[in-house]
Amino acid sequence: MKKIILLLLTFTLLTTCERDDLCPESTPTTPSMIVDFKDNNIIENSKSVFNLIIIGVEDDSVFPLSTNVPEDSFLREFSGTDLNQISLPLKTDEDQTQFILIKEFEIDNNDTPDDFSDDFFTGNQELLTINYTREDIYVSRACGYKTIFKTININIDSGTDGPWIFQTIPQNDNLIIEDETITHYIFSH
Repeated sequence: MKKIILLLLTFTLLTTCERDDLCPESTPTTPSMIVDFKDNNIIENSKSVFNLIIIGVEDDSVFPLSTNVPEDSFLREFSGTDLNQISLPLKTDEDQTQFILIKEFEIDNNDTPDDFSDDFFTGNQELLTINYTREDIYVSRACGYKTIFKTININIDSGTDGPWIFQTIPQNDNLIIEDETITHYIFSH
């Protein structure tokens, strides 16, 4: 009797799990916004942004960031990276996402390497505000839903140190972000 119950239980488990219960890695999910950096003088040419850091922000009142870098500052964890393309994740529960992009980021120790209290950072800050509408699309039973972003609108606040991003150029007329394998915007600098 125990063998029959065990056999029935095993058979039930094997037949109830279907192929579509696992979401394949190749299935498109909620996309990030892909941005290519281009030369403002010759827009066809790719141009890296040197020592770039990107910080997601919840509240734009933090912009511009204070340049003080105390010993426990999260900025000490960053080192700038030279990039000509970035992927920005957009919020799926709000219609706006904000980032601070700092080009030529560097922490200056004020010639006192053992004293963190007088450290500050240098670099040019831009507040990037991305507004959009969201639409949830059913993918499959295993994968659930993905969010696509429509009617994208980008605003850039250059703060007091002047702009370094001169143009934001959408790469499709519908201003939709649905596929994360293609460039959605070009930022010229």
